[in-house]
Amino acid sequence: MTRALVTGVPGWLGSRLVERLVDAGRPVRVLTHGARASSPSAADVETVEGDLTDAASLEPFVRGAEGGTLFHAAGVIHPTRGVKQFYAVNDRGTRQLLDAAIGAGVRRFVHVSSNSPIGTNPTREHLFDEDAPYNPYMHYGRSKKLGEDHVNAAGASRRIETVIIRPPWFYGPGQPERQARFFRMIRDGQVPIVGDGGNVRSMAYVDNICQGLMLCESVARANGRTYWIADRRPYTMNEIVDTIESVLEQDFAIRVAHKRRHLPAVVSDVALLADKVIQGAGFYVPEVHVLSEMSRSIACSIDRARTELGYEPAIELREGMRRSIEWMLANGQPL
Repeated sequence: MTRALVTGVPGWLGSRLVERLVDAGRPVRVLTHGARASSPSAADVETVEGDLTDAASLEPFVRGAEGGTLFHAAGVIHPTRGVKQFYAVNDRGTRQLLDAAIGAGVRRFVHVSSNSPIGTNPTREHLFDEDAPYNPYMHYGRSKKLGEDHVNAAGASRRIETVIIRPPWFYGPGQPERQARFFRMIRDGQVPIVGDGGNVRSMAYVDNICQGLMLCESVARANGRTYWIADRRPYTMNEIVDTIESVLEQDFAIRVAHKRRHLPAVVSDVALLADKVIQGAGFYVPEVHVLSEMSRSIACSIDRARTELGYEPAIELREGMRRSIEWMLANGQPL
């Protein structure tokens, strides 16, 4: 059985994908940067230190991987060193990893992109499909669009098979602290609802994304294609918050305030202007960026993935949030 290579460990999605691959009996090699990966089975997981911004350090990661698959789940979403970090990792890092993979004879490169290269929906009723034009949202979206460009160019050259997935806002076990903070804000009645809360968001439970990634490896016709990978349907912001409140109370007996911080939709517009100014100066403030999106719809159709890959997301919002909170409490994230 060929080895699977995975970037983005010990990050959220990369680590979960490693677990799923090991469960399927696959030998796995992971690329880590600055931290050792924890793995479900040390005998099945090989760890290689490297840095996407250092081309030479990637050679040991891909060495001996001829005929294998590389799942590229690493990326910068909220930079700690300004917007230049987006381009160093999401743009140039992806290109350097592709070059290394091609040089090593990797068969297929499965790339985790984002909804951000496509932007936000023009109306609440609209769903993006894979033919939607690029309209990158801020520097993150631009850097991920450039990453997609590199992947598509490599695939067009026929030197390597390529597949791109675009997961939206994802959730589930392994979540970072920022997701735990969101749950605490809902518990305490401090979560902001910008506008009327009827804007819709596609979300993706992390194991649903892993299902999509593994199908992208195994389905021959996926070569050269792009897929939205998400839960079966989008949810309104009100539904997301209502669901989390229900899970906290009914499944975990955690008292909830049942309050929201209602803010006018113009707050997101002001935050967007502020975000543009801040990022234009080369800086990044995550709270401002997130607030700029809070009144907007970001929703997609998964019809192509269902038709071509056989993708059928098994977990929807309530069960996914229950598992997420269960993991959080079992792993020392306070609630």
